[in-house]
Amino acid sequence: MSTHVNNHVPNDNLIDSVDALGSFAVLRKVLDAAGLSVMLSASGPYTLFAPNDRAFAKLPKGTVEDWLRPESRDELLSVLKYHIFPGFASSADVGTMSHPRMLQGQSAVITKEGDKIRIDGANLIGVDIVSSNGVIHMIDTVMQPIEPSTRH
Repeated sequence: MSTHVNNHVPNDNLIDSVDALGSFAVLRKVLDAAGLSVMLSASGPYTLFAPNDRAFAKLPKGTVEDWLRPESRDELLSVLKYHIFPGFASSADVGTMSHPRMLQGQSAVITKEGDKIRIDGANLIGVDIVSSNGVIHMIDTVMQPIEPSTRH
């Protein structure tokens, strides 16, 4: 079952909210490394499907360190943008979606069973964390796009 964290519109942007929640140290580190923190601080609205620190701990050993290498920046950007939906989508909105196109360009798969919502196999475990420029839904797994890096 998903937990509604808050329903008011705070003055904090998405990055300030990530910092305030305290469960996203790894996410913040990789967002900074990819240069996405500025975008998530200033523009929007965005819906951020935010893997918590436990989700990153499930990845194979060395994955995050590999993503932080300069030569892996494209792959890191692809993975992170796959966690961002361009627009504001509350958990109620997410529950009505089936294949939303993520900022990365690919569509994620959303399933709903009762009050349980999953996106690409990740459970929404904390929902509707509203910020001034979007909303955060905490997830328990780092999602992987079909094609891990963008090659344009």
